[in-house]
Amino acid sequence: MDSFIIAALAVCSLTAPAYGDKGTSKARSCSDIRQFYSGKGFTLDGVPQSEISGEHLRICPQGYTCCTSDMEDTLAMLSRREMEGLLKDAGRSLQTSLNGQYKAFDGYFLELLNRSAISLQENFHQTFGLLYYQNAQIFSELYTDLRNYYRGSNVNLEEVLNEFWARLLEKLFYQTNKKYFISEDYLECVSKQIETLRPFGETPRVMKTMVTRTFVATRSFVQGLVVGGEVVRKVSQVQLSQECMRAMMTMTYCPHCRGMASARPCANYCSNVMKGCLANQADLNTEWRHLAETMMQVAGRFDGPSGVDSVVLSIPTRISEAMFTMMDNIEPINNKLFQACGNLREGGTSSTGADDIVKKGKVTVEDRLGTSTNKMEKLVSDVTMRLREMQPHWVSLPSVLCSDRVATGTGAEDKCWNGMSRARYFPEVMGDGLASQINNPEVEIDITKPDMTIRQQIMQLKIMTHRLKNALNGQDVDFQDTSDDVSGSGSGVCADDMCARSPRLILPVTQRPVDYLPENKKVKASANQNLPGIPIYLLSLLILLLRR
Repeated sequence: MDSFIIAALAVCSLTAPAYGDKGTSKARSCSDIRQFYSGKGFTLDGVPQSEISGEHLRICPQGYTCCTSDMEDTLAMLSRREMEGLLKDAGRSLQTSLNGQYKAFDGYFLELLNRSAISLQENFHQTFGLLYYQNAQIFSELYTDLRNYYRGSNVNLEEVLNEFWARLLEKLFYQTNKKYFISEDYLECVSKQIETLRPFGETPRVMKTMVTRTFVATRSFVQGLVVGGEVVRKVSQVQLSQECMRAMMTMTYCPHCRGMASARPCANYCSNVMKGCLANQADLNTEWRHLAETMMQVAGRFDGPSGVDSVVLSIPTRISEAMFTMMDNIEPINNKLFQACGNLREGGTSSTGADDIVKKGKVTVEDRLGTSTNKMEKLVSDVTMRLREMQPHWVSLPSVLCSDRVATGTGAEDKCWNGMSRARYFPEVMGDGLASQINNPEVEIDITKPDMTIRQQIMQLKIMTHRLKNALNGQDVDFQDTSDDVSGSGSGVCADDMCARSPRLILPVTQRPVDYLPENKKVKASANQNLPGIPIYLLSLLILLLRR
């Protein structure tokens, strides 16, 4: 029965007078659309002075009209450009919000690293004097590696920390035993005893756990912000289908062609047009929400006593405590190292003052937290609010885009434009997503052919959410292939000009040590750097076996 009523209304609208408000058989002036058409910058050549028969129309209802075929095509293209412009504006607004959060957090985290590095330099220079001065490079390299890891470089954080403690053991052993002649081979033996000897106490283990969790979480979090912005940018560039263009033309400019310039679309009619046009975009909703929820969970770990501020700014204090632990126990440590690596013969140089440092006693390194905690608390609060606001973005687009164009007020439902005439719109509103559009009366869609660009972005969201969940468990993740072009440099963290504008870590600049120990081979790390070929070989072998 409902379909019969709809069909009857459609027939009536086609046979009704073109300007419906005042039934008349006399052709009416097209002055309104001529003024509108000219105002859009189009030429009036060929534009009718009064209504003409509309058999030539391919999109709009074929009653009496003020539009020629060329005008219909021109207005159809205009409606498409305007719709795509609105989508890009909506996407740009969301991108700006995500980029703003990225820059705020990224800038603050790099500021923390700067302050931590400078704090170490100032306090260690005062506390350890020449001992620090002659070995400052290993501390600056630690901060360089931490920053590179955060930036997305292919750095193994656990190896970085293990190598730092092994090198520090070598340096301290050398500096506290300078009366002996110590070869590089002997120092390599010393560094290998770090696991069994544990000269720095529990500090390396505790620091590794805290630093790894913090840096894995922060790196994955900023990556999530960048990936989110990239998804929005790419989806905003997806072109609308021809079917959507026809539907947008029918809703937007066909009323002008029929002399009903003041008619605004019915609310449900507009919803169906937008839901049909944005069906693929709505399919982002599930994974987009998952990404936002997981990022909020990660951000919730940044604040508090064991949050980002305290971990980063306490690095100098923890290293200082570890060094004092070793120097306080230098005699039993030396005895065990002599047993493991052999006795040393005298023939070195004079002492570096390490004994004097031990006699002065432990000096607490100030981390100068200041107002950092409050700032991090505000950053977490702000980003959580933004992430929560953006969750319904993709399914709310139809209502957002319809909000300022549909008919409102008393009796609007009976006087709105329904795609054929001023009358009530009867079809029900479709659901969200591609599969729900199978019976959309306004936009013809093949639900078996989803947009591949959007499907790729759905996969990127899934990958990023998976990595964020790993980060919640403290598991390290590799970001090099997060998106096909998130960063031109391959870092996986920078998008557009964000890296160019973000602060950089300022490492302390020290002069070359006067009495510097010759560089030993990097402990353990070098052996691992030549191994990537093995997994590649095994993967290739597996592929060959599967093909058989």
